[in-house]
Amino acid sequence: MPSDPTPADQPTPEPATTPTFRLAIAPGVTPAKWVGVWRDRLADVPLELVQVEVLDRGAVVRDRTVDAGLLRLPLDREGLSVILLYTEIPVVVVPKEHVVAAFDQVSVEELADETVLHPLDDFLEWEALPGTPAVERPATTAAAIELVAAGVGVVVVPQSVARLHHRKDLTYRPVSDGPESRIGFVWPEGETTDLVEEFIGIVRGRTANSSRGRAAQQDAQKATGSGDQQGKPRTKAQEKAAAVRRETDRKAAAARKAGSRGGKLTGKRLGKRGNR
Repeated sequence: MPSDPTPADQPTPEPATTPTFRLAIAPGVTPAKWVGVWRDRLADVPLELVQVEVLDRGAVVRDRTVDAGLLRLPLDREGLSVILLYTEIPVVVVPKEHVVAAFDQVSVEELADETVLHPLDDFLEWEALPGTPAVERPATTAAAIELVAAGVGVVVVPQSVARLHHRKDLTYRPVSDGPESRIGFVWPEGETTDLVEEFIGIVRGRTANSSRGRAAQQDAQKATGSGDQQGKPRTKAQEKAAAVRRETDRKAAAARKAGSRGGKLTGKRLGKRGNR
């Protein structure tokens, strides 16, 4: 009769893989606060930030390279779900000695005499471009910033992008009537996973208890005792033990309630007796 297999004969179980939530980030977007909340609530799920160019236009989300993204709008929404998160004011980037630097803010009309650079990755939705256009459009905002530093012209960008490309020889001022830049949370349409729901809850300011995602489900399981730590169904023995514990807890609670009625009197009850 063959002997029972020894531990050495048994196959080594493969280690459980931890899911990673990959989040695309457009230039200038700063998700530090949301990332901090994620790491507090879902410490066992790594959050990987993937920097993408503005011109990606959601392609990395559409082709599932990432799970979701914090991207600049507008973009082609076919196959995507989008939640608008916030808008940014536009600013004009100029050399520090430029006349614009003397003002707190400027209007589009006040840029009429300026050479305004319009990079190919500019997503500001202009009704009409301000100022005089440059002979050629810079390929990127970074290239446009270099041209501003060289005195070729000025460029209007979202405020966070101006901060991203900060230089000691440049400054920026708000454009009071310029188009705002919109930031949205984007994920594949029809694929609102638990982790996507978690991130939606975070960016919308939901508390951990009111979240609809994975953490909320885990909290509900702990509260009701349904499932073990791995979320697996319990055995009949475990169910029976849980029922015994619930009954014991119920009886203990009833005893405590009865004791409180016949034991120490609360201030309210003392007041009632004193008035008799």
